[in-house]
Amino acid sequence: MAVSRRDFIRTSGLVSLGFLGLDNLAAKAALTVFNPEKPAAIGYGPLATQDGSPLSLPKGFSCKIISRRGDKMNDGLLSPGAHDGMGSFAWKNNQVMLIRNHELSPGNFERGPYGADKALLNKVDKARIYDFGKGAQTCLGGTTTLLFDEQHQQVELEYLSLTGTVRNCAGGITPWNSWLTCEESPLRQADLEGALEQDHGYNFEVKATDKIRLNKPVPLKAMGRFVHEAVAVHPTTGIVYQTEDSADSIFYRFLPNKYGKLQKGGKLQCLSLKEWKSADTRNWSNLTTDKFPVKQAYTVEWLDLDDVEAQGSPLRLRGFSQGAARFANTEGIWYGKDELFFACTSGGTISKGQIFRYVPSPYEGQEREKEAPAKLELFLEPNNTEIFQKCDNLTIAPWGDVIICEDTANPRVIGITPQGETYALAQNTGFPGSEFAGPVFSPSGRTLFINIQSPGLTMAITGPWKSRVA
Repeated sequence: MAVSRRDFIRTSGLVSLGFLGLDNLAAKAALTVFNPEKPAAIGYGPLATQDGSPLSLPKGFSCKIISRRGDKMNDGLLSPGAHDGMGSFAWKNNQVMLIRNHELSPGNFERGPYGADKALLNKVDKARIYDFGKGAQTCLGGTTTLLFDEQHQQVELEYLSLTGTVRNCAGGITPWNSWLTCEESPLRQADLEGALEQDHGYNFEVKATDKIRLNKPVPLKAMGRFVHEAVAVHPTTGIVYQTEDSADSIFYRFLPNKYGKLQKGGKLQCLSLKEWKSADTRNWSNLTTDKFPVKQAYTVEWLDLDDVEAQGSPLRLRGFSQGAARFANTEGIWYGKDELFFACTSGGTISKGQIFRYVPSPYEGQEREKEAPAKLELFLEPNNTEIFQKCDNLTIAPWGDVIICEDTANPRVIGITPQGETYALAQNTGFPGSEFAGPVFSPSGRTLFINIQSPGLTMAITGPWKSRVA
């Protein structure tokens, strides 16, 4: 089912309020700390624990577990565990297509799709397993695809759609109806005492389809080999922005040779700031560098990277040597209305998280880009764990709020309004100690899908979403 660029913008929540003028609005508004004991002036009100529910939610909201690790899927395999990033696509008959990552390591058969005893491994064409790991260290990361009936709130189809990769953390949707899944791994063929058969640290593309089949696992090597986290795609240019889960990461941009054809190669670049070469944005208390200010826009310059498979020194080190900006564990990223937001999980004075805002040039990736360069700003750094901490995966709601997941012992889902206020949307009370991951709204905006990584659950949250903007 083809999806146009206009549909991509719509289903990404971009016809909503967006973050127009967000920098000016947020500068005038103090962050609101959500107190669950008192009614909230913003958001949806205080959270309450519901009998039999793994989540605490505002009044009027409910959640339903729609997929569990170990469920028998339609292809005869078991639904894998370690749920992480996830994307949604509009489908026929008002259905929703979900593609979900699984952050599994080599040899972790107990949580993989074949069973702890590997009994189901013979159901899969070995040629479709990216790294068989010589049988003993078979790589079990990958994706599953689910077809969801939103009216009846139930899964109609579930199958393994990519396999043989390592620690598929997050990723991102594309305007051409596919999901880019990212390996958060530096493993090479020689690692694990030579048990692997392939290098890792790549992106892979998974097509959205309701036909049960494993995608051919083709690493998108021109997009770089590093510890990938997530991606966001510019809807009109097809440029892919990439984050890197490292304590000293850089921010990447991939300029494809051909729109929508990432396998045809392109140019990989890293972000630098014109006014502040080699800027360190992390703001850690033990650093001697100047603090990177909140709400100050800097002019972006993009630096070309070569040897992108990083056969020598890691890409980020070569980026730093050229003057690239340094970030603290860049993770979740999502494209909004003419801008994108990304989270730095360990950034800030107390190392509890930052959120950055990137505004592309009107000539993004073109020769005229220098006439009106892109801008980058540190949008939020609260240094207050009541506001948020360890922000990881994120998405943008249909009404324009940024929705972030915490990766903590008692994680919450936090909303951030265009005025810079925050509110709690959910808390994991049923499985403490496990992170939220993969938040994404259905194209209709009626359902928020989200994962609890362990024990491996995908949930659908419904409720009076429209009351947020009433």
